[in-house]
Amino acid sequence: MVYQETINYLLPRINIKPLCAIILGTGLGKLADQVENPTEIEYPSIPGFVRSTAPSHHGTLIIGTISQTPVLVFKGRFHYYEGYSMEQVVYPVRIARLLGAKYLLVTNAAGSLNINFQPGQLVRLSDHINMFGTNPLIGANILTPSITITTEKNCSPSEINEFGERFPSLHAAYDPELAQIANEVAHNFHISLPSGVYCGVSGPSLETRAECVMIKNWGADLVGMSTVPEVITAVHCGLRVLAVSVVTNLSNIFHSAPHRQEEIRANADRASTDLMLLIQKFLEKIQ
Repeated sequence: MVYQETINYLLPRINIKPLCAIILGTGLGKLADQVENPTEIEYPSIPGFVRSTAPSHHGTLIIGTISQTPVLVFKGRFHYYEGYSMEQVVYPVRIARLLGAKYLLVTNAAGSLNINFQPGQLVRLSDHINMFGTNPLIGANILTPSITITTEKNCSPSEINEFGERFPSLHAAYDPELAQIANEVAHNFHISLPSGVYCGVSGPSLETRAECVMIKNWGADLVGMSTVPEVITAVHCGLRVLAVSVVTNLSNIFHSAPHRQEEIRANADRASTDLMLLIQKFLEKIQ
């Protein structure tokens, strides 16, 4: 991939050093409207980025502030089911880290395997199960050629040779301190925010009933087609992670009618107000 070329393209167009990168999932693009003094760059214009082809994923990088916190907002993500390699899927995460971000806030739309998590509800992820059949860290761990990044004026360039530790631990992939901050915000603003385990699958077909029963028996509360590769990559390159799912449908353990994308996006929209408030107040706490 062309990491150096991407950085060289973005730095002149970014007038802030981002503290937090935010990835917006299906139906959750409204949060991008909260960015103040935004600079917007379409993904196809950015070297190394591919097109986001999933429904409601607009494919725009937005740079600005939310609650006076400098952010990179990825309005739309890349999915493995779109035919992209894992390196392409997680490319924005590594770029965010190279640009200086310290935190990654991941959102997604997910199906519920837990009858207590109903459509329109927010769930903070406490752990995950990787059922993609692959891992985003497979392959070389060396940036070739090594790249030199300078994100601030009057700052000596630093050479980056490796993305991160070859065998990173995922014992606390979802940062406990950030989870506590999110819980406090949710409590203070009367937002329901239980925690749950997310299972990531490749898709794009939705899960069969037998698959849902199996995944539930493994201990998962939610299932979706994203997030896990980005979280693994974020931990690998040193980003602290908070992840929130929006429950958009009950799995077919609980009903026999087929899911419709219109229903999924409508339920994501229902939860967007609480999600925006949660993120705004969360960002105020991490400054």
